[in-house]
Amino acid sequence: MDLGSNFSAKLEPFLLMAKSLKGAAAAKLIADATSAPGVFVFAELLELANIQELGKSETHAKSLALLELFAYRTYGDYMQNKDGFPPLNAAQTTKLKHLSIVSLASERRILPYPDLLRALDTPTVRELEDLIIDAIYLDLLRGKLDQKHAQLEVEYTMGRDLAPGAVLSVLAALRSWAETTAAVLGTLDAKLGEVARMGAARKENAAAHEKALGVALREAADRAKDKGARRGMGMGLGQGSGGNMYYSDAMDVDEMVGGGVGGQENVKGKGRKPTQESKPQRKRNRF
Repeated sequence: MDLGSNFSAKLEPFLLMAKSLKGAAAAKLIADATSAPGVFVFAELLELANIQELGKSETHAKSLALLELFAYRTYGDYMQNKDGFPPLNAAQTTKLKHLSIVSLASERRILPYPDLLRALDTPTVRELEDLIIDAIYLDLLRGKLDQKHAQLEVEYTMGRDLAPGAVLSVLAALRSWAETTAAVLGTLDAKLGEVARMGAARKENAAAHEKALGVALREAADRAKDKGARRGMGMGLGQGSGGNMYYSDAMDVDEMVGGGVGGQENVKGKGRKPTQESKPQRKRNRF
């Protein structure tokens, strides 16, 4: 539920009664409405013709000023011109301070305690924090108290009634906001387009790099294959001095045989100790 969505319903009984009241009775109704719990919007009551007629009476003009005070002014306005309004009771004073917090919160998101203490004429921080907490529970605003930094952090507030002539300033503010928003969105669109172009360029570069890498790897593999084939041929057949072909990498059996002792060692005899030559026997002399 939005803030202040049920405030108009709270005002409805006073609207029904105000349509048939004039003079002192209408002034009394204004005092009751500004004191009643839960009534925080007054524009519909203020627009009634019999209520506007109070401004023409010297006796009841202050009552109309009081209704305007609660509709769109603040406690600071009351303090600057107390004589222009009827005296406030305790309920009216508290309500007007709550509405003043709403007005201040609509202008700034961060409200320091010193500024609020001055605007609400509140003597202590404890009383100020009680006012703010009550305003939050009454659904007038949403935010949190930052006691460490002595400030109120506002999330959002209810809307108050507009003063005469304030519509133009609101329209100007909305127009400025719309222009600012359009400029921000245009900047974001440009940034997103730039990011998209950069992403496409990176993707294209990555694809080109991958293709070049694949070509280089294939070429390297082909060169290695050719080199291996040439090396295999070099380790195969060779040509002897007499024009005869031989396997250069294989050991010739004859060479192995010829490499034995006295040229008599064969393959089967490889690794064996050569047999000792028999010593010639001496001939014995016969007598």
